[in-house]
Amino acid sequence: MAEYMSQQNRTHRTLLERERELRAVDGALTELCGTEPADRDEIRGGGVIAFEGPGGVGKTALLGEARRRAVARGCTVLRARGGEHEQGAAFHVVRQLFQPVLAATGEDEHRRILGGWYDIVAPAVGLVVSGSGGAPDPQGVRDGLDWLVTRFTVEHAPVVMILDDVHWADPESLDWLTRFASRTADLPLLLAVGYRPEDLTADVAAIRALVERQGARPHVLAPLTPGGVGRIVREVLGGHADEAFCRECWAMTGGNPWEITELTAKIRDRRLKPQSENLPALRELVSSARDSGLNDRLTRLGTAAVRLAWAVAVLGIEATPALTANVAGLSESEAAEKVARLVDARILAPPRPGNGTQPLEYLHPLIATAVYQAIPGAMRVAMHGQAATVVLGAGLGSAAAGRHLLEMHPEGDPWVVHHLREAAREYLRAGAPDAGRRCLARALREPPALEERAAVLYELGCAAQLTEPDVTVNHLRAALGEPALGPELREAITYRLAQAYGHSGRMEEAAQVFADEVGRATSARTRLRMQTEQLMWNMFRADEKESPARSRRLTRLAEHLTGRGMAERYLMGLRAWDAMTRGEPIATALHYAEEALGDGLSWTDDDWGFEVPILVALVFLHCDQPGRAEELFNKGIAECERKGWRGSHLAFGFTLLGYARLRRGALGEAEELAREGMRIADLVGSSTPAHWTAVGTLIGTLICRGRIQEAQEFAAGHRGETLPQATLCPDVPAVRGELLLAANLHREARNRLTEVGRRMDGRGMRNPAWCPWQLHLAQALALTDPRQAAEVADDAVRRARQFGAHSAIGKALHTAATVTQGPDRIKLLAEAVSHLMRSPAAYDLALALVDHGAALRRIGLPQEAGDRLYRGLEGAVRCGADALAARARDELSAAGLRPMQLRVDHTSPLTSQEQAIAERAAEGWPDARISETTGLEEREVARLLSDVYRKVGTDRAGLAKRLITPTVGLPQRPVPDPE
Repeated sequence: MAEYMSQQNRTHRTLLERERELRAVDGALTELCGTEPADRDEIRGGGVIAFEGPGGVGKTALLGEARRRAVARGCTVLRARGGEHEQGAAFHVVRQLFQPVLAATGEDEHRRILGGWYDIVAPAVGLVVSGSGGAPDPQGVRDGLDWLVTRFTVEHAPVVMILDDVHWADPESLDWLTRFASRTADLPLLLAVGYRPEDLTADVAAIRALVERQGARPHVLAPLTPGGVGRIVREVLGGHADEAFCRECWAMTGGNPWEITELTAKIRDRRLKPQSENLPALRELVSSARDSGLNDRLTRLGTAAVRLAWAVAVLGIEATPALTANVAGLSESEAAEKVARLVDARILAPPRPGNGTQPLEYLHPLIATAVYQAIPGAMRVAMHGQAATVVLGAGLGSAAAGRHLLEMHPEGDPWVVHHLREAAREYLRAGAPDAGRRCLARALREPPALEERAAVLYELGCAAQLTEPDVTVNHLRAALGEPALGPELREAITYRLAQAYGHSGRMEEAAQVFADEVGRATSARTRLRMQTEQLMWNMFRADEKESPARSRRLTRLAEHLTGRGMAERYLMGLRAWDAMTRGEPIATALHYAEEALGDGLSWTDDDWGFEVPILVALVFLHCDQPGRAEELFNKGIAECERKGWRGSHLAFGFTLLGYARLRRGALGEAEELAREGMRIADLVGSSTPAHWTAVGTLIGTLICRGRIQEAQEFAAGHRGETLPQATLCPDVPAVRGELLLAANLHREARNRLTEVGRRMDGRGMRNPAWCPWQLHLAQALALTDPRQAAEVADDAVRRARQFGAHSAIGKALHTAATVTQGPDRIKLLAEAVSHLMRSPAAYDLALALVDHGAALRRIGLPQEAGDRLYRGLEGAVRCGADALAARARDELSAAGLRPMQLRVDHTSPLTSQEQAIAERAAEGWPDARISETTGLEEREVARLLSDVYRKVGTDRAGLAKRLITPTVGLPQRPVPDPE
């Protein structure tokens, strides 16, 4: 009880002259909780309240009082504290916040509250996950923590989260906290933090900036005034303390509440009377205390007490009484006695209740720092070694021991190397690659045995891949140079090194890795795998010089494959992509795509990568089967989210799903998905292939929506960035050329697109379905060189017909019509519409219909024009192409027709009539037979099938597969036909 009262008195003294800060706490709690009991039923917002000041100024006491007041108002309180020597322990602060809450419940409750995030977040919050699992990327873990806190807050509102000494928080916890803090304004969650401004990191500074953005400022705790110091002196030493003595106490401590509290305790212990004649003795007392006062006080308690104090400083958050006694070399009874003496000496805080499970703590972080720094260097290293052994023996895991192993001197100890590697694996499983990298770098310095060194370098390279790809390359290159390197590890290093080069946009070097290593392959299967990888990375090179030769080699390999293992399937996928980009017949590309797909391709297979699965999906997309591509993209996105991969893989998934929606004409969804893909990509880093894929998709979408100025401004914002030397989909230079054309900058568009064409033809990539540079170049040439424009357009038509996709043929014919005059223009437009009606390209069909209607109006055929314009208007509105819809309305007005009220359903399933016709078409019935059976005119059958292709996302060839695929969202029973 005496200890408790002493602690309460200290807290009271450190809250002197803090009325303004306490009013701010009360105001924040009132905003969070309301003033009446009924207010708790309202959805209220929280925010961030921050207190800053040097050590000892009273931040901890103020946060403690905030906690007491929050509890009194019925709030759920979570609290944690940064540790000076625990900053290297990933998610140390996060675990302090949630482990007390999670420890009170079982696994079923943990899985309920975490839901699908359990396997991703559990290691970060200290829960055990069965099985080895994968390594989520840091963004996935941050998103999972967002989910956990949001759900916990909703279920236990109002919530107050108190974080002391945030300047010492581990980087992983701090990174999550600074990103999440802005959400507190929309949740019944108050975040209260305390930190020292002199120790601010960039992340803590971000919290300060966040507070200021919310219209407030951090509360800077000022030193006590002379009057406040005098009040403390008289309260402790008696009312007879004279003014001069009190004033000197203020001058000697600078008004620091902690220092004045400690000083008055020393004065009382020395029985020094608080009178002016004792000022020389006071100054001597302060001087000696600053020089060696704490160490002297500790030494007087005896060697055993010193060892125990050192053990607490070394163990930090793990300093439970049992572990502390073990590290100090004391029995538990001896340790308990020394703890009591250290508490009496105002060095340790009174132990918290918890049956010996709660860690021992210093009375103040300033004392902890001083004690740790006073441990002799050799002794400190030895105690960290003992702490590592004790922590492992207690079953706390290698990651908990890792921070102690990092403090030991390298001695070539295999035990240290083993546990540092284990710690790195635990950190990677928790989504903390930087912490894992630190452990592996230290293991490398131990050093490991010669035969183990390559494996450590490999693991170190893998740990740095997400954050430092250049470092990854260096480590993996070094690993390949190790003499004691087995064939299996050599192959694994080779694959990972190529990925590191490739994901950094260094495609030539990625391909060269396999050129150097394929001769070392120990089996035919390994050789085929390496050949496949080399072909893939060469295919991705934007500056590939030998594309035709590479295509011929790929064709020969694919024709002679007999097996259907993963290497064969990946090679088939490359063959499908090559066939599509080169403009070989669509049936060839689809055949190889189906062979590659088999029973599915994983996006998250560490050994094989996600590049070929994406290429296969893109083949279906450009072969007029966007619905099939969307199905694969959605599966890939779901797979990434399940594994917590929230970086480049997920960015590609969202962006390419948006690109599929763009090609299908769902422009609003395309824009939304592309922006989400860009947001995720930019979290990983700008100027990556994922970033530029999103840039190209978004510019193309804005052009189709008619927002040309917005597209120009967006493109200008990325003009200074360097394009990676990689094949991009869509091709960004081609998209920029299209934008120049849309902005009526025809000369600039012609120059840009001519260069794109030279590059594409040089690589044998002749398919206008893949890169429609010819279509835009023809339009750019039309005003100044109509003859050349017609030649370019005619060549595009020939290439499109050779490929055979109706959307490609229709778009090429439409372009040919725009650069043609006279009756041929009408014929070309009619043929373009006919082909586009047999494709799922809804926007391109709407555009062709409007142009066809406008051309018919100009030659005096208003009835036929009206039919095309009405259908074009409906399609434009459905697609979200506002500028095209406005042009269609203008053309209708010019034809003397009024735009009818349109009924547009963006998500409508097939009607019963459409379903019946689709089923017959899928069985191979020609339109004439369907017309005869249903009694509909053949023209109406074609129109209904056009709607089917748009809704289902395929052309006629892919209809059978899409009608039996439940994931496309088709109804079990068709909806009734509209009246």
